[in-house]
Amino acid sequence: MTTFSRVTPILRSFDEAKAREFYIDFLGFQVDFEHRFEENLPLYMGISMDDCRLHITEHHGDCSPGSAVRIATEGLVAYHQELLGKQYKNARPGIQKQPWGSLEVSVTDPFGNRITFAEEVGQ
Repeated sequence: MTTFSRVTPILRSFDEAKAREFYIDFLGFQVDFEHRFEENLPLYMGISMDDCRLHITEHHGDCSPGSAVRIATEGLVAYHQELLGKQYKNARPGIQKQPWGSLEVSVTDPFGNRITFAEEVGQ
């Protein structure tokens, strides 16, 4: 029998400081690990929040910028209020009830990747 586990999306980054400001300071992820082959080479970083894992990479061959990730979320209304309370200068996301039965908050990182936090609430 085949079993599948957690998926870890890899998202492209071009600027370590902007990535940290967005993913750590604004969205609230924590850094799990950082890797560079040598000092002053591109960063590969693992981040997480609860069971959600993302990898952020500055390596040009790892993936393309402009990806989209959908993250299943519980307590989205409270998280949305938390994000707005931070008054992040580059994003003030809205919250939308979708016709397919979910609440969604979408944000775009400084590198063109779209992250959608979604909570299934029914139609």
